[in-house]
Amino acid sequence: MESPIALLIQTSVPDLLFAKRLAHILVEDKYAACVHLSPMGLSMYLWQDNLEGSEEIILTIKTSTAKQQACMAKIKELHPYEVPEIICLPIIGGDSEYLTWINQQTTE
Repeated sequence: MESPIALLIQTSVPDLLFAKRLAHILVEDKYAACVHLSPMGLSMYLWQDNLEGSEEIILTIKTSTAKQQACMAKIKELHPYEVPEIICLPIIGGDSEYLTWINQQTTE
């Protein structure tokens, strides 16, 4: 089995303005081939021993394995949260042309 060339990074953000800004930067600067912004949803979590509920937008970021670390670093640099959600999900299969396109879009 070949090593994957692409993966998904998921992060949650507090509002649409920041979501669009982050997506724009990640795609324009070739950290990602595509960023999908989900509709606003409610996240429930414990933070510093308090139950919190926040409306957030989930970003699904399609990137290459070569850009994984740089993309994660850029998200962390720009993100307003003290501890942002940054989760990497492997792509274990898919259309080879689409996966190649992701790789091409994230190459300098």
